[in-house]
Amino acid sequence: MPFLANTPVEKMTGPYTRRWWALLVLCLSLLIVVMANTSLIVAAPDMTRDLDLSSSDLQWVIDGYTVPYAALMLVLGALGDKYSRRGALITGLLIFAGGSVMGSLVDETGLVITARAVMGVGAAVVMPATLSLLVAIFPREERAKAITGWTATSGLAIAVGPLVAGWLLEDHAWGSTFLINVPIALVAAVGALALVPPSKAQGMGRIDYVGGLLSIVSVGSLVYAAIEGPHFGWGTGPIAAAVAAGAGLVAFVAWELRHPHPMLDVRRFGRRPFSGSMLAVLFFFFGTFGALYYATQYLQFVLGYGALETGVRLLPLAGAVFVGAAVTGRLTPKLGVKAMVVTGMLIGTAGVFLLTRIESGSTYTDFLAPLVMLGFAIGLSVSPATDTIMGSFPESELGVGGGANDTSLELGGALGIAILGSLLGTAYRDKLTALVGGQLPQAALDTAKDSVGAGLAVAGEVAKNPAGGPQQAQALLDAVHEAFAHGVAQTSLIGGIIMAAGTLIVLAVLPGRRAAEPRDIEPGTTDESRQPRESEEAEKSTEATEPREARSGTA
Repeated sequence: MPFLANTPVEKMTGPYTRRWWALLVLCLSLLIVVMANTSLIVAAPDMTRDLDLSSSDLQWVIDGYTVPYAALMLVLGALGDKYSRRGALITGLLIFAGGSVMGSLVDETGLVITARAVMGVGAAVVMPATLSLLVAIFPREERAKAITGWTATSGLAIAVGPLVAGWLLEDHAWGSTFLINVPIALVAAVGALALVPPSKAQGMGRIDYVGGLLSIVSVGSLVYAAIEGPHFGWGTGPIAAAVAAGAGLVAFVAWELRHPHPMLDVRRFGRRPFSGSMLAVLFFFFGTFGALYYATQYLQFVLGYGALETGVRLLPLAGAVFVGAAVTGRLTPKLGVKAMVVTGMLIGTAGVFLLTRIESGSTYTDFLAPLVMLGFAIGLSVSPATDTIMGSFPESELGVGGGANDTSLELGGALGIAILGSLLGTAYRDKLTALVGGQLPQAALDTAKDSVGAGLAVAGEVAKNPAGGPQQAQALLDAVHEAFAHGVAQTSLIGGIIMAAGTLIVLAVLPGRRAAEPRDIEPGTTDESRQPRESEEAEKSTEATEPREARSGTA
């Protein structure tokens, strides 16, 4: 057996024999992309101290990764389809590794943000490539199981990122949390050459670059406005970005409806399985990422856990993801996508609502059930939704399908962190002002209101000041803890309401098992068949075609 996997998927006469090893490489690639976001949560305090980051600086160190990541996935997925999906995966891993090296070496805020942006570009290449290669390699009857493994990996990365970062921060500087990505990315790149076969779309035609540019403007502007506006005020920049996002979206839809070979056929949103699954992914990660964002802060700043201790306490979430994935793998074929997706969203929503009970005396035990419920919900609902989304695209658009799924995931997460994080900050500031507004000098109060970390720092300064002393410092510390716990509870209430509304929308949009909806678009279809079916008969005709595994051995 040759070391390099050189036979293209399109030329295979049967299923690829080393496909499960290939899945391991794809999951490893996905792991570091997701870890790059979650690991930074526990590294943030060290970075803030060493780089003297303001609240705005820290926000953009985190979100410098998110903006290019979310904005570029659709276009870069299409480029992978056109030229080489495996080539895109390896290129993305190398870009990601380069950005990680840069991030580990620099010590200036602007350069750290730039390094994070480079990593975001690499991630935008890797993410859709992993899904498109998975669907291309696995036959239809095994694909749901493979996507379940892919989903479980993303859930594992949510917990493993803080754990690995915490372990590194015990003895190393925050730059080590960047550098750990490099060997993993290189191993994944070599593994891709050895185990992942080449794949690209057949007869794809020219890429719709205008539609791609409009999608970048729309998504990038929306994410920027969502990050900047709620946190730092709706000034000229965020408002202009919001207007650009709206105008770009209208232009994108109009262009795609008229283009003979659109980047993303927006008519596909008229199909209930696709649109319902996209909404499910968006709403689910809105609530999940937002809740994890402030739950992790509570563990660190209020309960005083270190980076490693915080990572360890997130492990039950990862375990619950695997349990949920095992359950959905068995039950989805019997109960259908709608039952599993909606049930998962209900469990996740209930987990967020449980966080409304958080108060200043709450301990880790009060977070354990919500974390387990969120993890179980990820495993239960995300893989059937992703399988449905990918099943809606032909072979020539698998990268675009992966980009669409991942854009929905990342957009939901970015909006959740931005909007719920902003609501948390507002509730924290209002409560802290009510508790100690007349007891601190205005400058000290303004600093303490900036964030829970800043509040703890001010309490430390009060303890050292002869005019203050330990008693006043303890009173301020208690007030900061109470204000942040109040913020978590109030934000969870709003987050839970939004997730509940999203669950009802998904319940209404997703069809039942017996609804007269088309199933998959066969990957072997021609460009003409990519256009929306004109009649029910055309849909039934497509469904009646021979399974693609029998024709080409690909999925």
